[in-house]
Amino acid sequence: MTAAVFWQYVFITALLGGGCAWLAGRAIALTWRPPAMVVGAAVLLGLAVRFVHFALFGETLLAPVTLLIEFVLLLAVALLAYRRTRALQMVRQYYWLYEPHGPLGWRPRADGGTATN
Repeated sequence: MTAAVFWQYVFITALLGGGCAWLAGRAIALTWRPPAMVVGAAVLLGLAVRFVHFALFGETLLAPVTLLIEFVLLLAVALLAYRRTRALQMVRQYYWLYEPHGPLGWRPRADGGTATN
């Protein structure tokens, strides 16, 4: 792999595709959709990223290994964004029931849910 190909993958797959995956995962969580929808979004994003590589750089359109690697990367980013957004939603919307528990989680309030804000 040459340096140009490496930077091509970093820019298109990681930055552009990863940014779109983050926004897709966030949007799915904000609309209270189930996490299974993230998989569908990641499949479509993986195909779109693969098409950009094909259209701009003449790579094989449906290269199975590359497509799978890009899909897994985009799925991981989208699921991370989904979980982060859902954790923030639960803590913000149900502040009397839940408190933050790390960047990706929430837990029942230590005071038993008697907080008043």
